[in-house]
Amino acid sequence: MKYFGFLIVFIISLVLAVALSVNFGQIPSLGYLMDPYHGFWQNAYSEDELAEEELSVTGLSAPVKVIYDNHLIPHIYAQNEADLMMAQGYVTAKHRLWQMEFQTRAAAGRISEIIGSAALDFDRMQRRKGLGYGAEMGLQFLEENNSATLDLITAYTKGVNQYIDQLDMSKTPVEYKILDYRPEHWTNYKTVLLLKYMADMLVGDKDIEFTNLRKQLGETMVNRLFPDRPASGDPVIEADHQWDFEPLDVVRPDSIDYPDLSLLIEPIPSPEPGVGSNNWAVSGSKTKSGRPILANDPHLGLNLPSLWYAIQLSTPDFTVKGASLPGALGVISGFNENIAWGVTNATRDVRDWYAIEFKDDNRLEYLYNDQWIQSSIRVETIQIKGDVPHQDTVIYTHYGPVVYDKSFHPNSQKLNFALKWTAHEGSNEQGTFLGLNRAKNHADYLSALDHFTAPAQNFVFASKNGDIAMKVQGKFPLKWPEQGKYLMDGNNPLFEWGDYIPFDQNPATLNPDRGFVSSANQYSVGESYPYYIFDNSFEDYRNRRINDRLREMENITLEDMKALQFDDYDLHAAEALPPMINYLTQDTTMILGEHNEALLGILRKWDFYADPDAKGPVIFDIWWGHFKDSVWKWLGSEGGAVVYPDDFTTTSIMKKSPQDSVFDLASTPEIKEDAVDHLVKSFEETAIAWEALKEEKGENISWSAYKNTTIQHLVPNFKSFSRAGIFTGGGRSIINATSERHGASWRMLVELGNDVKAFGIYPGGQSGNPGSKFYDNFIETWAEGEYVDFSFRAESSTADALFTTTLTPTD
Repeated sequence: MKYFGFLIVFIISLVLAVALSVNFGQIPSLGYLMDPYHGFWQNAYSEDELAEEELSVTGLSAPVKVIYDNHLIPHIYAQNEADLMMAQGYVTAKHRLWQMEFQTRAAAGRISEIIGSAALDFDRMQRRKGLGYGAEMGLQFLEENNSATLDLITAYTKGVNQYIDQLDMSKTPVEYKILDYRPEHWTNYKTVLLLKYMADMLVGDKDIEFTNLRKQLGETMVNRLFPDRPASGDPVIEADHQWDFEPLDVVRPDSIDYPDLSLLIEPIPSPEPGVGSNNWAVSGSKTKSGRPILANDPHLGLNLPSLWYAIQLSTPDFTVKGASLPGALGVISGFNENIAWGVTNATRDVRDWYAIEFKDDNRLEYLYNDQWIQSSIRVETIQIKGDVPHQDTVIYTHYGPVVYDKSFHPNSQKLNFALKWTAHEGSNEQGTFLGLNRAKNHADYLSALDHFTAPAQNFVFASKNGDIAMKVQGKFPLKWPEQGKYLMDGNNPLFEWGDYIPFDQNPATLNPDRGFVSSANQYSVGESYPYYIFDNSFEDYRNRRINDRLREMENITLEDMKALQFDDYDLHAAEALPPMINYLTQDTTMILGEHNEALLGILRKWDFYADPDAKGPVIFDIWWGHFKDSVWKWLGSEGGAVVYPDDFTTTSIMKKSPQDSVFDLASTPEIKEDAVDHLVKSFEETAIAWEALKEEKGENISWSAYKNTTIQHLVPNFKSFSRAGIFTGGGRSIINATSERHGASWRMLVELGNDVKAFGIYPGGQSGNPGSKFYDNFIETWAEGEYVDFSFRAESSTADALFTTTLTPTD
């Protein structure tokens, strides 16, 4: 009952917050919420206090044992895979039911059902992007092509629904009570939809921004400031890799006419900055034990309940352990007795926009190849709590849905753009993870990846027999150079995607001579790769820091890998700050006062490690932000949505060409500005901002206090269920990529051998119940760069067992 008092205080403040909040419309039913027998009071428990020795589950073929360790991590032992999946569904729902349902409601555009009309715009956007349509296509694909996967999804669904049917109202998750709605049954569709939701989280595009930049700057300048192939080098697959396939022909049309539109004002929503990941594997030739070691830390939004749910799944045929996604089957990032694997985002442009010309306002026909062809209509009925349903008519072209029109963001200039996206196509990503869970070798790993379409991912691999590998996997359109970089003409067939790159021609490597593989969201390949690759957000710093460290390291241990995952070294600052200081202090017009000298003193002494109690990274972050804005703000001067050149490009021009024309501002024709002018101006702004910051937060402002890492509840208004002010270092472009709201959502290390050694941690806890001691108990361990022993547990082991439950079959 540790959290009982906390919940009383929370609920009083929360009821007031909900009553006053425009975000949540209807005030919850206080009778349900405050009911002494069924209300929030009944959620003030930890799972070990209500442990059941036996639970009845209809449909199991044999008993299933579930052993919880002292962190509430379940270890599930079943006699076959169907029982295992049913048990996983049951156990996951027991601890994360509200999260599972809320996330799939969000994906489906169904939040208005529980909070009212305030969510209508969000719901319409989700549906107009076609997430639900993509899930329908995915489920149809499984029904027609992958009955084995579908059967296991069905078993999982049955397990979830068994738990829901047995759920006593008093133990219904507190979020249902606050928002005044009830759990609904799980479906196979929701599992498919969840994986489409992940694709949406990890894909973005800047077609509109680049269209504006092309119109403003011209194509030559765009290519200079935004090169397709980043100059930082060091790609995912080693640059000198030799390809052993005959590429398909790709021909760029002789003449391309892009749509001639005025500057487009609003950007298309994209993932939040900071979303990324690291993974690597080192061969036994570089480790002290002679065994391969694999590491993975996906960087995503930091939320409570956590995105991940740790679990071990065992049958007589295999045992797998790692991080699962509540609502999806199996382990997503993990290991079994023979292999380990992990994922990072491959940042490939697989989402394009086409300008559509309709025949008339009915939009029943649109122009394609100078002929009118028929569109289709999809009516989305959105239920709204406390209001009548909203009927939203979405037009679909052969490219995909028309997201914006006169009824949705009618003042936007993005009218009648159709979205083409690989996530709309049928696929079996769930089959990939089920295959990896059972895989025994590299061939099994490749076979499992053949099911994977979206989002594009870098899959790292290591095996007990000593292999290490990396593959960039996804369904990638066969594009000619620059296709999809800008808004395209929907009438012109030359802009159509061609075929797809064959899966066996996706970039991949096995046992490279350098003794390691790694990825950190950088460009995938060297110049010898024959296909065009583009994205707007390739990473330039984390990957080079990782590769530099792995090249120089020998006799590597798991402790070394722990230190590398938590590495706080800011390579960007190390490359940018010395010339910034040098230019600043060489400027004879700059008069440094006492405060400025103090700031420079802190920066000069900084060792470029973004540790939580350091001041240097605070000052550098402020200065760099002001400098970059000073240099590039002219790009948005004509009113269109744009994107700035990245930090690497900005730093390179500043260092190598301080007199470059990009620094000269058109707004001051009588003066020719250079990089030094911007550095002086931005440093003066930094000094002012630093003094204001000290007044607000005190003299000893630290990096940790400044960035205020927050692990936020999935409903942002529920601040009492969130954790702010986490004392930890790191930051964007740093291996420990912990920023304000993003970071390592899961850290895993695995050493393969006869006895697998593994460690893992994530910023949250196993329980979805804020009243449980297991809700956020991992956060401090995670923030300090420490881990939980994640090695396998044998069914016979009783060490540190919290409790054991047997799921018993009933008719």
